[in-house]
Amino acid sequence: MASLSLGGLSVNRGGGGGGSSKKSLNARNAAVERKNLITVCRFSVKTLIDRSCFETIDDSSPEFNNFAAILEQILSHRLKGQVTWFGYESPRSFWDYIRVACRKVSQNCICSIENMENVSSSRAKGRAWIRVALMEKHLSEYISTALRDFKTTRRFYEDGAIVLGEEANMLAGMLLGLNAIDFSFCLKGEGLDGNFPAVIDYTPYLKFTQSSDSISSDEEELRTLGSSGSESSTPENIGPPFVMDENSWFNKCKRVKQKYQLTLEQKGYLEELLRLRENQLAESVSQNKLLLQRIEDSDLTHKLEKEQLEYIIVELQDQLKSFQSLDQLSAEVSLSQTSLGPAHSQDGDGKQDMLNLLSEGKEDTPSLLGLCGSLTSVASYKSLTSLKSSDYLASPTTEMTSPGLTPS
Repeated sequence: MASLSLGGLSVNRGGGGGGSSKKSLNARNAAVERKNLITVCRFSVKTLIDRSCFETIDDSSPEFNNFAAILEQILSHRLKGQVTWFGYESPRSFWDYIRVACRKVSQNCICSIENMENVSSSRAKGRAWIRVALMEKHLSEYISTALRDFKTTRRFYEDGAIVLGEEANMLAGMLLGLNAIDFSFCLKGEGLDGNFPAVIDYTPYLKFTQSSDSISSDEEELRTLGSSGSESSTPENIGPPFVMDENSWFNKCKRVKQKYQLTLEQKGYLEELLRLRENQLAESVSQNKLLLQRIEDSDLTHKLEKEQLEYIIVELQDQLKSFQSLDQLSAEVSLSQTSLGPAHSQDGDGKQDMLNLLSEGKEDTPSLLGLCGSLTSVASYKSLTSLKSSDYLASPTTEMTSPGLTPS
């Protein structure tokens, strides 16, 4: 039993070691896969930049097709499936992640791609988005915005995905160089077919260099194969020599000339656009100056009107005080006439004459005639009468009916 228990213990130890080694192997494979995809993506971006110096990049370019396949593989790396109501997990495309994570990009093309009639599948919409983002020169901005939304990225991807690792920052940086390329795509071609997965062609990025520790060289191996086989397998007949003839050089120079003419036309267009913007800016500056001058003039006019209105208010207050004194004097005269009798009528007549003289000598203020109208107008007289009777002037009737002034 002890031996069995020891044997069981040893088996358990061996099983645990196998599980840990399997986990480490899986982690190594995942790291190598991420590194390979990022390295190949960097090579494809450099190839696209080099090719754009000689010709326009479109759907027929093999360099672009390879880059699109690589980017699709990166964005689909360890993408979670969508769990249905029945517990089954259905596959999902990277477009589902881009559609949610890139909503915050200003003037994004998400809605326009969703409304495209000729693109129905989710994978085809993702491929259309890659092409539209490249033509808009915003692919790096889209990727950076999506990666900053870590909560959404964690919801769509499993652990070990490229977009969740340190390689994601490198991806956004290397895609920034594609903004210098002018792309031209047709969104109705075969490249948008979502029925077939994208396949990466690694042959343009493979380069074998023989080390100095190798026992035999390539020439010896080829010589050995040539001696053992027929004449058709000799090294001279393995492949055509890499020699460019006159026609290939002529075609290359022609492509460079076309690229130069296109760049020259774009330069002229940008210069004309810059000249137009400068003229618009100068016109806007002149209009701004005119508006500022108008604002200053209106402020000055408002200040003058305010001072004039304040002066008129002071004059009106003086006139109201004088009218109040006149009304009080007339009230006293009427009271004296009614209370004292005919013996003092001559004194009352003297006061009445003096009151008439004061009222005749009072003239309207000249400054009121221009802005507020004459005080002799009907509206001014009514407002003045109501003001005197309600606020400032003492009513003669109240004074006459007061018990202190009632005649005995």
